[in-house]
Amino acid sequence: MPDQNIAIADSISCPGCGESDQRPFYSVENIPCHSVLLMETQQQAESYPRADLQLSFCGNCGFIWNTIFDPSRNDYSVSYEETQHFSARFNSFAHELVTELIERHGIRQKHVLEIGCGKGEFLGLLCELGDNTGTGIDPGCRPERFPPAWQSRIQIIQDLYSEHYTHLKADVICCRHTLEHIGPVSEFLTTVRKSIGDRHDTLLFFEVPDIRIVLDQSRFWDIYYEHCSYFSLGSLARLFRRCSFDIVSLERAFDDQYALIVARPSQHATSSNLPEEDDLGEVSERVSKFAASSTTAITHWRSLLKQFHQRGKRVAVWGAGSKCVAFLTTTGIGPEVTSVIDINPYKQGRFLPGTGHRVSSPEALTAHPPDVVLLMNSVYEQEVRQSLASMHLYPELVAVE
Repeated sequence: MPDQNIAIADSISCPGCGESDQRPFYSVENIPCHSVLLMETQQQAESYPRADLQLSFCGNCGFIWNTIFDPSRNDYSVSYEETQHFSARFNSFAHELVTELIERHGIRQKHVLEIGCGKGEFLGLLCELGDNTGTGIDPGCRPERFPPAWQSRIQIIQDLYSEHYTHLKADVICCRHTLEHIGPVSEFLTTVRKSIGDRHDTLLFFEVPDIRIVLDQSRFWDIYYEHCSYFSLGSLARLFRRCSFDIVSLERAFDDQYALIVARPSQHATSSNLPEEDDLGEVSERVSKFAASSTTAITHWRSLLKQFHQRGKRVAVWGAGSKCVAFLTTTGIGPEVTSVIDINPYKQGRFLPGTGHRVSSPEALTAHPPDVVLLMNSVYEQEVRQSLASMHLYPELVAVE
């Protein structure tokens, strides 16, 4: 449950800019420390370690972070199952993004370093389509899943990126959906800048969730323990400029859910010159409204699911990722959801941390057809409707947004 009686955080400096102009605005207690590290048994899932989260907003740079985050509570390993690449919709987005990056920035016959490469799909696609080679760093990577075409192109280091790897040289450095998992973001980006040295033609591409849509739509399910850092376009650009990078492009993608930044190293800190960077005031206003709006949203969804349950409706949740875990644990919903579905076969048969729901394949719905399917990300609505229709299932589809 979110705690609206938020105590003023201890006087700590912002990890983005070092200033102390922070404003606590959202808190939630007793949530799982991981949300896509699924368990082998229901008992393990229900007893998985939990912690509290408290978000603060920096009035100086706009960065948002969990001020009580403890990185020692995280356990990134090969059991971490975060990939979205079993979705045709997501694969289409990734393919378009890679193609655009290659064409726009001439990423051909280059060496690419991806920090936090996940299961390696993006790096593999970038190497395959651009005739590039790559090095991926991620403790959760599973190179045995690579298709043969990638095996000779990619080297994998199953570890967390640190100063130990600043000797690695690359023409392009990618980092997708990793920076939000890092607490000391300025320190991290400074390490990356140090690794580049005077190779000023190096290209950087980073992708993170965009906090703007979270604040605008009261998406409390997009806030969870692994994500200790949250960015708008402006705060992301300000961080890069402060760490001696110049911004090439700054934009949103994937139905405005993601913030994308392309940058090159500079000899010193750079100044803002893109209109998208001027968002400090509007983000501050959104932060001010979020405590009340998120409480309203939590109450709404809890009430709706309880109503479905009282009416005897079978409710399935589609998408067993972090959004699902955050949604269920923040609302306190348990038996009101009869099944959790995911198309990723590596999740099926395992259990969600916190609630202990078992993850099933879409085909499992045919045995016990749902009355309602709760879709955790509306961007997949068409894909899910088609999958349900292929099984002759036509439940009420409710997108969480």
